[in-house]
Amino acid sequence: MQKLKKKIKTPWPTKNAMTQIYDKHLWGGNDFDFYSGEGSHHPDIVKPYVETVTAFLKSHQKNLSVCDLGCGDFNIGRQLAPYASSYIAVDIVKDLIERNKTLFKAANLEFRCLDIAKDKLPKADCVILRQVLQHLSNKEIISIVKKLSNYKYIILTEHIPNGDFTPNIDIISGQGTRLKHNSGVSVLKAPFNLKVKEETILNEVVFDHRKGRILTFLYTM
Repeated sequence: MQKLKKKIKTPWPTKNAMTQIYDKHLWGGNDFDFYSGEGSHHPDIVKPYVETVTAFLKSHQKNLSVCDLGCGDFNIGRQLAPYASSYIAVDIVKDLIERNKTLFKAANLEFRCLDIAKDKLPKADCVILRQVLQHLSNKEIISIVKKLSNYKYIILTEHIPNGDFTPNIDIISGQGTRLKHNSGVSVLKAPFNLKVKEETILNEVVFDHRKGRILTFLYTM
């Protein structure tokens, strides 16, 4: 009698791609165990972002609860967490999350390993997505965007081309972005069509004119 083969559930390729990025230091930082790239460490990018988001968090009489989706090596999150009532930091790479748990400890801080495209997202007042969607396929972004209406505020950062560009050209999830296609993510446009009450540009950084600009939006839901 022929044995039935056990069906093995294979992970989405994004998890493998992101794990490889850190294992092979594809975003740089060979002297670090985990390194989330220039966008998480260069002071000309990090300093204005942290100042802007901190000012927003401090502007509320009662501290907001925050969910950081794609927290990476937590170089930025560690600077924001003190201004939140609770701060849940999420990433898809298990070893990275375990490393963060060891290095960063606070009463209001929690780390979770989740695939934000397929898993249920933590509850919070405010969600942070900093240069995460730009690395994902449209299919995954659609899945994530459907869950964002559960939050009161969305702080979304994307690296987009200078001047006119075609939004939301599809890519395979991984290290790269849509910039080489003269494209960038716009969650308000098709095929994502996120509905918001208000849109504000919190911050804009032109780090290298040849490489576009980094925009941080605040969406009020």
